[in-house]
Amino acid sequence: MRNFILGSDWGEDSDDCVAVRILARAHKNKEINLLGIGINTLTDYSAPSLYRFLEKEGIMCEIGVDKDCPHEIQYVTYQKRLAKETDKTNDDFENAVRLYRKLIAECEGQVEILEIGFLQVICGALMSEADDISPKTGLELFKEKVKKIWIMGGKWDAFPGYEYNLCRYQFAKDASHMFVTNCPCPITFLGWEIGHDLITGDKLSDDDFLHLALADHGSGSGRESWDPMLAVLALANDNKKAGYDTVKGFASVDEDGANYFVNDENGPHEYVVKAKNDSYYSDIINDLIK
Repeated sequence: MRNFILGSDWGEDSDDCVAVRILARAHKNKEINLLGIGINTLTDYSAPSLYRFLEKEGIMCEIGVDKDCPHEIQYVTYQKRLAKETDKTNDDFENAVRLYRKLIAECEGQVEILEIGFLQVICGALMSEADDISPKTGLELFKEKVKKIWIMGGKWDAFPGYEYNLCRYQFAKDASHMFVTNCPCPITFLGWEIGHDLITGDKLSDDDFLHLALADHGSGSGRESWDPMLAVLALANDNKKAGYDTVKGFASVDEDGANYFVNDENGPHEYVVKAKNDSYYSDIINDLIK
């Protein structure tokens, strides 16, 4: 069974909720093993709200939060309501970088990492030093244990590309540049242009707690689908089967957060291009979350 770690800017947007449901159901159906989720934004409600959301989905996995995150999101949307349903606080959960190190080091077999938010946590894990969890550095752990990385980030239909997850804040720019420059693992990028204007979550029943989370965000009629599209792509583990063409080569992110790409069939990176009409992808996602 494939092992996954998810990184999410939980609370910044509501498409994260849709992606978490897709992965939670795949875990519950024993299609994957979701080892844990690291939250790369910070509010008082971050980890407790995700904990409660997973409880409602009928699963549980380890949760970490970047307690040192330099950016505290200013709106909490669905977080506050969910957190009120549990007595958990952020103090009950691990620091996200440490959680990544732990999950990677202790996993039997290899791990795949999905990142649907900012990259400072995965970058922190990659650049980490040996500690009480493992005598190996983050770079050594990634080389040995991380099979593949899936990133919702970048804009790959024009260069330079500028996209929220990679360049919205200075810490995001720094982490994106450092991570893509130093990561030794294959990376598949799904860019802004893929999920923009592709709406999902618009067919949920009014009493579904996922619908309520979308509505809290102002997306009760559905939301653009960047994060769930990455989740479906990763679960398929076959770009063509998932409905995409692939461009292979070498990705880079400069110090300003702008992304570039050099085509090369032998390169370690790739980004995807839609090969189907939008309804193909939206129908798949809406069917998975209903």
